[in-house]
Amino acid sequence: MELSLGELAERFGGEIHGDDGCMVHAVATLEQAGPGEISFLANPHYRGQLAGTQASAVILAPRYVGDCPTHALVTENPYAVYARVAQLLYPPRRPAPGVHLSACVEASSVLKEGVSVGAQAVIGAQVRLGRDVRIGPGCVVEDGVEIGAGSVLAANVTVCQGSRIGERALIHPGVVIGADGFGFARDREGWIKIPQLGCVIIGDDVEIGANTTVDRGALGDTVIEDGVKLDNQIQVAHNVHIGAHTAIAGCTGIAGSARIGRRCAIGGGVGILGHLEIADDVQITARTLVTQSITASGSYSSGTPLETTAAWRKNHARMKQLDEMAKRLGELERLVRAKIDEDEQWRTPDE
Repeated sequence: MELSLGELAERFGGEIHGDDGCMVHAVATLEQAGPGEISFLANPHYRGQLAGTQASAVILAPRYVGDCPTHALVTENPYAVYARVAQLLYPPRRPAPGVHLSACVEASSVLKEGVSVGAQAVIGAQVRLGRDVRIGPGCVVEDGVEIGAGSVLAANVTVCQGSRIGERALIHPGVVIGADGFGFARDREGWIKIPQLGCVIIGDDVEIGANTTVDRGALGDTVIEDGVKLDNQIQVAHNVHIGAHTAIAGCTGIAGSARIGRRCAIGGGVGILGHLEIADDVQITARTLVTQSITASGSYSSGTPLETTAAWRKNHARMKQLDEMAKRLGELERLVRAKIDEDEQWRTPDE
């Protein structure tokens, strides 16, 4: 596909700096782009590469127009416009509708128009697949599952019994939706398994990264609202509720019954304890351990940033002394207050 800069501006907005007839057919980085390719500048860190770029056009913010040696599509949000341009130039490959000969589909299931089911996939009983749903090779869709129109399951995804997935979802390889949550009661002899009777409900336009797991609810349901984006290797425990348009980076673990608000941004490796509530519009930086509810929007962090090993050892040694140092400081403050009070008693009226 080849499009003019003017056509891109008409579709996605922005102003043209240069020739609106400039034709592009691919995207590339500022450093690697050549003729016929369009690049973008969103991070100021790469501003130094702009002057030497060989791209036919660049998507950038108004403040960088003067530095651009070529044609430009000028917009306040160049990264978002780049994403839309890339989607247009690189449409996803759509397999032909139909069921592969090696797939197994129960007769009671309903497959709407345009559905494709890949090799060795298994579709259980009473499954409902909406229009243009794509089920990749090796997927297992258990009994009673519902998947909305236009959703895509890549290879080897497992969707367990009774789970519901909305429209236009994208589920990457190895994801498991609806496995049992980690529910056990302890007695003298060990652990008693608690049946996990809920299911998983996933909204529209959700994306779930490779090898992420979303457990079914114990009694109620695990809920992921519209527009949520989950990275790879995330653990979402039973009865977790994630609000609309929240994004969570890889290796984060969310314990049971935690509730996360809307439009949150959660960094990689974050740990969120169970039964906590996180407000809307909260940002949590990478490797943070959330041990209490967050009731107000804003940015939150924990942990210690990187430093040399020698400095870390010294600081860690001092950290273990904090309790004793706090006691000594409290005693010093008490003595100072006592001394001040003593001096005030002996102060004459004229002093």
